[in-house]
Amino acid sequence: MEVKVKMMMRGWFAMVLLLVCTVISVRSDASNHKYKVGDSVPLYANKVGPFHNPSETYRYFDLPFCSPAHMKEKKEALGEVLNGDRLVSAPYKLDFLQDKDSEIVCKKTLSKKEVAQFRKAVMKDYYFQMYYDDLPFWGFLGKVEKEGKSDPNECKYYLFKHLHFEILYNKDRVIEINARTDPNARVDLTEDKEVDVEIMYSVKWKETNTPFEKRMEKYSQSSSLPHHLEIHWFSIINSCVTVLLLTGFLATILMRVLKNDFVKYAHDEETTDDQEETGWKYIHGDVFRYPKYKSLFAASVGSGTQLFTLMVFIFILALVGVFYPYNRGALFTALVVIYALTSGIAGYTAAAFYCQLEGTNWVRNLLLTGSLFCGPLFLTFCFLNTVAIAYSATAALPFGTIVVIFLIWALVTSPLLVLGGIAGKNSKAEFQAPCRTTKYPREIPQLPWYRGTLPQMAMAGFLPFSAIYIELYYIFASVWGHRIYTIYSILFVVFIILLIVTAFITVALTYFQLAAEDHEWWWRSFLCGGSTGLFIYSYCLYFYYARSDMSGFMQTSFFFGYMACICYGFFLMLGTVGFRAALFFVRHIYHSIKCE
Repeated sequence: MEVKVKMMMRGWFAMVLLLVCTVISVRSDASNHKYKVGDSVPLYANKVGPFHNPSETYRYFDLPFCSPAHMKEKKEALGEVLNGDRLVSAPYKLDFLQDKDSEIVCKKTLSKKEVAQFRKAVMKDYYFQMYYDDLPFWGFLGKVEKEGKSDPNECKYYLFKHLHFEILYNKDRVIEINARTDPNARVDLTEDKEVDVEIMYSVKWKETNTPFEKRMEKYSQSSSLPHHLEIHWFSIINSCVTVLLLTGFLATILMRVLKNDFVKYAHDEETTDDQEETGWKYIHGDVFRYPKYKSLFAASVGSGTQLFTLMVFIFILALVGVFYPYNRGALFTALVVIYALTSGIAGYTAAAFYCQLEGTNWVRNLLLTGSLFCGPLFLTFCFLNTVAIAYSATAALPFGTIVVIFLIWALVTSPLLVLGGIAGKNSKAEFQAPCRTTKYPREIPQLPWYRGTLPQMAMAGFLPFSAIYIELYYIFASVWGHRIYTIYSILFVVFIILLIVTAFITVALTYFQLAAEDHEWWWRSFLCGGSTGLFIYSYCLYFYYARSDMSGFMQTSFFFGYMACICYGFFLMLGTVGFRAALFFVRHIYHSIKCE
């Protein structure tokens, strides 16, 4: 039976990777075009929004720009829609190798309402994003001249009306595009009055030797600059030193203490059997007593195992180069597909563990497993999507996309969860406990306050967090800003270090808990392992107020809402890692002594 399960798991693992790579590669091959002189190259306007609020983006033509003669919306994949991309034909015509000088897009008279719209956009530092042959580029809509005045009503607001495109090509391929605005060609929007505006653009083509295969390297170079790499390596060294000190300290202390314990217990058995036992051996009849709320505990371990598997798959895809810069929606597509396909792992792990803990209502346990992470995520999504709809932002998912996600959940996630649960229930594995559990639990002695759950969680979460906090800034600046993060190898090393530190600190605290004759270690080890997630959420507060310029109800709710879900996922994943490490350790030490 076990051999069959292992073979099925290997085949499933390969299938997931193949399926995800296929889904994403369909999108990534879309821009592999060759052009002739005068050919039309696709140019799409994507979105506009405040520069400091990355989640608050709107459709390009929500502002009264010049509209093209034939407006065409680009069909987008699931990940692109989740990313807030809404591509539509741009009003500019950039044919291959066709230079243009001061070409007029349109002449129009802006009404008072349209002037107010543009003025508000300029005041909030709005930027636009477009894609030319799948190459992204940006620009600002206008500028504010404060002239030393702090009152916004006394500032001057200008809209740029001339856009200069500089396009690099290599033979028959587009390699790079840059857009800059002419600071002298601008329209004054300060006053509430109708304004005549003439929108123009210029195009300049230049030849380059950069091969087509390396055209995306421009976007990843910023994260690979020497001073950035130095900081990343400092982060790695800091984390490694933390791990070495911690593992060395724990290895020395625990090995010494355990060796003394083993010698003491062996000596006590030789001298007299009537001598009263003390320390962790004293509670050998209670240490494997099943935890309270075992259905919730098994569901937490199952969900944490699924999220851990999800992270492993994401890192594999990142390390093989799937998530190159601006592969629109690739990460979101991978997250949705892999989470759906790994739900069987959650069902199997939770049901098997629940049955090992002699649980009987495995169906309810399976329902709890399926809703433990998805439930809070769904409620958060409902609230934030409502906020996005109220703001008319592109973050609001269309009804069709919501239906697609529901079908994925109903036709893939749920059936795999049930199949995994049935396989786990029928696995018939028994819980391996080296000591028999007594009928009645021993009373836990009165312990000092610092041995309570919350102080222990604070101690357990601080060390893993200190090993990753430097790298956290770059991740936050990428997810909630406009930086690009591409050094996945360093991130993977930091992730491994996080797992090692979490496991070791949980093992150490579990030993001290058992030495104090407190046998309720199951939930404690899970909570201590997952407490790093709470520290990450605390870092969110620091990042929002001290390291970013985000503002407004929508951006604030998106930031704290979705970060709460991410940190909750880390809590479940690291809690599972901490519990598994503690369980391995507890089994090992009680295997090493005689237990009656």
